[in-house]
Amino acid sequence: MLSNLRKFGVNNKKIPILNINNMPCSKIRASLKRLKLYVLPGRNYSSLPGLVGNDIKSLHSIISPPIAKIRNIGIMAHIDAGKTTTTERILYYSGYTRSLGDVDDGDTVTDFMAQERERGITIQSAAVTFDWKGYRVNLIDTPGHVDFTLEVERCLRVLDGAVAVFDASAGVEAQTLTVWRQADKHKVPRICFLNKMDKTGASFKYAVESIREKLKAKPLLLQLPLGEGKAFEGVVDVVSKEKLVWNRKSEDGKDFERKPLLEMSDAKLLKETTEARNALIEQVADLDDEFADLVLGEFSENFDLLPAEKLQTAIHRVTLAQTAVPVLCGSALKNKGVQPLLDAITMYLPSPEERNYEFLQWYKGDLCALSFKVLHDKQRGPLVFMRIYSGTIKPQSAIYNINGNCTERISRLLLPFADQHIEIPSLTAGNIALTVGLKHTATGDTIASSKSSALAAARRAEREGEKKHRQNSEAERLLLAGVEIPEPVFFCTIEPPSVAKQPDLDYALKCLQREDPSLKVKLDPDSGQTILCGMGELHIEIIHDRIKREYGLETYLGPLQVAYRETILNVVHATDTLDRTLGDKRHLVTVELEVKPNETCCVTPVLKYAGCVSEDLPEASQEAIENGIHSACLQGPLLGSPIQDVAITLHSLIIHPGTSTTMISACVSRCVQKALKKADKQVLEPLMNLEVTVPGDYLSPVLADLAQRRGTIQEIQTRQENKIVIGFVPLAEIMGYSTVLRTLTSGSATFALELSNYQAMNPQDQSILLSRRSGLTQVL
Repeated sequence: MLSNLRKFGVNNKKIPILNINNMPCSKIRASLKRLKLYVLPGRNYSSLPGLVGNDIKSLHSIISPPIAKIRNIGIMAHIDAGKTTTTERILYYSGYTRSLGDVDDGDTVTDFMAQERERGITIQSAAVTFDWKGYRVNLIDTPGHVDFTLEVERCLRVLDGAVAVFDASAGVEAQTLTVWRQADKHKVPRICFLNKMDKTGASFKYAVESIREKLKAKPLLLQLPLGEGKAFEGVVDVVSKEKLVWNRKSEDGKDFERKPLLEMSDAKLLKETTEARNALIEQVADLDDEFADLVLGEFSENFDLLPAEKLQTAIHRVTLAQTAVPVLCGSALKNKGVQPLLDAITMYLPSPEERNYEFLQWYKGDLCALSFKVLHDKQRGPLVFMRIYSGTIKPQSAIYNINGNCTERISRLLLPFADQHIEIPSLTAGNIALTVGLKHTATGDTIASSKSSALAAARRAEREGEKKHRQNSEAERLLLAGVEIPEPVFFCTIEPPSVAKQPDLDYALKCLQREDPSLKVKLDPDSGQTILCGMGELHIEIIHDRIKREYGLETYLGPLQVAYRETILNVVHATDTLDRTLGDKRHLVTVELEVKPNETCCVTPVLKYAGCVSEDLPEASQEAIENGIHSACLQGPLLGSPIQDVAITLHSLIIHPGTSTTMISACVSRCVQKALKKADKQVLEPLMNLEVTVPGDYLSPVLADLAQRRGTIQEIQTRQENKIVIGFVPLAEIMGYSTVLRTLTSGSATFALELSNYQAMNPQDQSILLSRRSGLTQVL
């Protein structure tokens, strides 16, 4: 339950906590009236739903509503499609806020960071909790910028449903495809909201067609727009054959009329709606057998007699099965179409109990939860957000972290609801919990009630044949699929203002890494400098800014560099012997191995043992060999970049009795490095998918510029007045591209980037790169 995951901690003021453990309802109401609420400047918030005046709901239903009434949903889209504005309107109409926030004014609830307000974009996912018509909705607003894709990934992992927001004038855009693929990966049911129907160039038909063509989805048209562009005034509900018209004089969009379509006054619109409803019924009947039997049986003569409730139930089943996606439309900025979207969220998206999670049968009702986000609060320390899949979480209880193989204690359990954090006695399955006191839990960790409970579940999993991974420990099979962390593509050095501040910088980076797993920090073994690795220019810029604002450190960043990789082109053999006498003990190892290019793409080296070696090789020696190979492949001979796409076969290993595993590892590592130096070497560079949206008048200079950047154009599409250039371009050539593109097109073009793969550089470009680096890296 995450109302202000953002914890409204902008000014580092402590939010009042109300302890409701063992308090009667009368005292809670009195305490809430006395409680001084902490609010953001310039915003008014409503009080706790259900505790207003004499209207007191059951305390249990407020804190832990029935699981069937819970909706855990996310808002996802391409950057600038209107996710945060839609979230802001949802909060206003549900009574969570009393004034409408605006991204341009920098006063939205979910964009609380200074960096978000300055740039008008979402950087961290933000979660809010609200009630709508008896349903509890935990809603997460996710970023749309490609540098923060991981934020979307880790939120979708714990959601039961999602709302995909589209710009009605643009349809499916580059980042829309990315987040849609992520939702497919986690099997998240979703509904589509065509936003910005009031925008010039908005086209309902075009947007729906792009969903069908580009996302390969089957759209179910639940609404039709009343006008497009400036003429947009409302929507038609296809299911109930009613029109919803918003009052032009209403400033906040709360005032709208729902009227049935009549033959006398709306003959043409009624005909269109009836045709759309009949098409919707046929479409749903094709996808749902139960509904098809109903339609063919009782209502085959006249679809008009089919009750709206029967059609809505069938649409819910189809959405849950992910065979089609309901489509709604509106304009969040102009306050139109948001209330029907809220109704659709509660009506069509699943509750936690409707999602099928196979691993739940192993736990038999014991605690099973997934940590999906960590935030650092200066007053309370780390705040860990968990999705509870089964069992109950209580404060002052011990929990077992399966990933970390450690036991921790939850000191407090908080429900950030409306304006304050409420300390609660427990939280049950289906909810999202905010826990205080966990020092070691990180993103993607699986939580159980105890080690014995985890092992019991592991044994059940083994008996039921669900074992999928090589067993190193019984608990490994229980790990919920965590979050795949993408590899960084940019890196730069970061220096503290003085040597005395280095511990402070290390602490700040440690905290930021725990919050953001896509940020990698490593130490350069040669220079001793701290290296910051991130997903893009904006990502590293935001991290630098946060270190300055949140930790008070004026750090210095080196120039941004591209994260290259290296590989080999031919088969090489190498032999090495390490002979050392330490004290009175002799350490002797002889290794013979072969290194060759691997046929399939693999980031880590593939290790194979020749038949004569694998027999009777102790496990400790195997581990030492693997460590030696991995350490040798961390730095290639050309640029010092990681080696990938190689396979290593160990042909001979002779170990003198008493030789330590450290010496084995060192000898293997040295032998691999010797082989890599002998091989023909190749630099691999990151290749980016590029999509540029540009007015037709500026197409020629943009194409000419991309040709100079070694870009490859795949296709040029037309989207109303604009041209969409789709192609590939090396990452090294695209640094600083936003400034150049603005100059070329007078600020009218936009672009989106996404890592495609690593490809071999041509010999000429590789030679230029090595010459440029020769002052820093020895060329071999």
